[in-house]
Amino acid sequence: MAETVRPPRRGTALRLLSGHPATAPLAVLAAGVAGSVHVYGTDPHLPGQLLPPCPFHFVTGLLCPACGGTRMVYDLMHGRFDAAWLDNRALLLASPFALALLARWMGEGLRGRHWRPRVGRRTQALILTAAVVWTVARNLA
Repeated sequence: MAETVRPPRRGTALRLLSGHPATAPLAVLAAGVAGSVHVYGTDPHLPGQLLPPCPFHFVTGLLCPACGGTRMVYDLMHGRFDAAWLDNRALLLASPFALALLARWMGEGLRGRHWRPRVGRRTQALILTAAVVWTVARNLA
């Protein structure tokens, strides 16, 4: 007679890791560090670098709200704040807020708590409006 074989239970370590609140923010941080290491040694101001093109710019020929972000990060990492400002002012001004959100997300996750920022409809509308205005302004200039 054939025995019924139960599928193996997921290991405790894997179960804890996949369901732990710090997993996602730590993965985002790891991806950001890996991307930063690559960008640090790859000058996006030069043609032919191994960097993904902006899909919005590729399709439309227009600059999106984040276009220039890779150049901005490169310039920041090399201490050229004036060049970073010229690459993408809006993204440069928004970066501290994004980093603060990541820090809060990670801090809460490491404490074992799930956290999600609450953004009201007015704030969402303000962010979307700012992105659209920035996109139009930089494409007209």
